[in-house]
Amino acid sequence: MEQVSLTTAWEWAAVLLGVAEVLLAKANNIWLYPAGIASTFIGIYVLLMAGLYAESALNIYYLVMSIYGWIHWIRRRDAPPVKISWSTRREWIVTLVIVFAGWLILYLLLKNFTTSNVPLWDAWVSSTAWAGMWLLAGRKIENWILLNISNLFAIPLLCYKHLVMFSALTLFLFIVAFFGFFSWLAILRKQKGAERLVTV
Repeated sequence: MEQVSLTTAWEWAAVLLGVAEVLLAKANNIWLYPAGIASTFIGIYVLLMAGLYAESALNIYYLVMSIYGWIHWIRRRDAPPVKISWSTRREWIVTLVIVFAGWLILYLLLKNFTTSNVPLWDAWVSSTAWAGMWLLAGRKIENWILLNISNLFAIPLLCYKHLVMFSALTLFLFIVAFFGFFSWLAILRKQKGAERLVTV
């Protein structure tokens, strides 16, 4: 309770806008993008002040992708979506390179060029999230696994940095991602069933 009372107005704003973004995304509402952009923009500032430099950099990526997504939605909202699929062997290799090479590079940058006191942990959270976002862009079902590995480590990291509401938001995203995996799995099975009917 003490940590909640110490939560800044900026952190509350970022969290509430983040929850709004998820709910609007669930409703397939275009306003998810402005909500996400505002949440991410504020989140960058909060994470920088907490010394989580890799997570802050990750949020810059989210900000760019939100702006791109908003433009893409407006231009192609009636186009058929990319089909959900499992990752190929090559895609898994790329994913593992993003995770482990990204982890090492981010760790070295944080250790040598920032005042971070959690460079290894911060780098791991960000590299796994980068990999998850890369898979999500290609509608690969394993994106949920990578994003939840990131979320799992981010929750205690954010608590350690006294960002308790960010930690609660990440727990919420962890639960969403857990159900997202099984939701996509059901969609994938329906796709496969429809494809078999077409070929018969």
